[in-house]
Amino acid sequence: MSVSNDFPRPGRRVTGDARDAMVRVDQAGEFGATRIYAGQLAVMGDRHPYGRLIAGMAAQEERHRIAFDAMMTRRSVRPTALAPIWNVAGFALGAVTAAMGPKAAMACTAAIETEIDRHYAHQLDALGKDDPELSTAIADFQAEEVEHRDAALAHGAEQAPAYPLLSGAIRLGCRAAIALSKHI
Repeated sequence: MSVSNDFPRPGRRVTGDARDAMVRVDQAGEFGATRIYAGQLAVMGDRHPYGRLIAGMAAQEERHRIAFDAMMTRRSVRPTALAPIWNVAGFALGAVTAAMGPKAAMACTAAIETEIDRHYAHQLDALGKDDPELSTAIADFQAEEVEHRDAALAHGAEQAPAYPLLSGAIRLGCRAAIALSKHI
């Protein structure tokens, strides 16, 4: 599914349904991120030097999720029906990458945040000035997601075992989750 089919192109007005899909998928993504970090922390613990870094990122993701939860309530946007799957899959992804080692946990973060940065950029292009509340939230959260990606890279993400394969698989899964959560 291409971005142009999912969201209007720049210069075209974003419909209410498209905005609802944006809020739904963004809330699902932030929920998934909290679950990934929960899985990583369950394996690594918060005493590990990377555990402290992950706990800080997790706190920001929780704040993002809470903001999208509130926006969903105000706008009467239904959540994705896939939340139970994202709950388990996110935790499992976090736990497995942490079990592979701290560099693999960082590789997971770098891969996810690379896709989320790309996803948020597409949303901001599509929104233009049509929805200042949503645009502001997305832009603010995107900046923090980029910080997470950069921190993960600085902490050795690219040194993880089979980094290109691991990163590619996680990015593909993230794109699939985004596409599915928009509609289901």
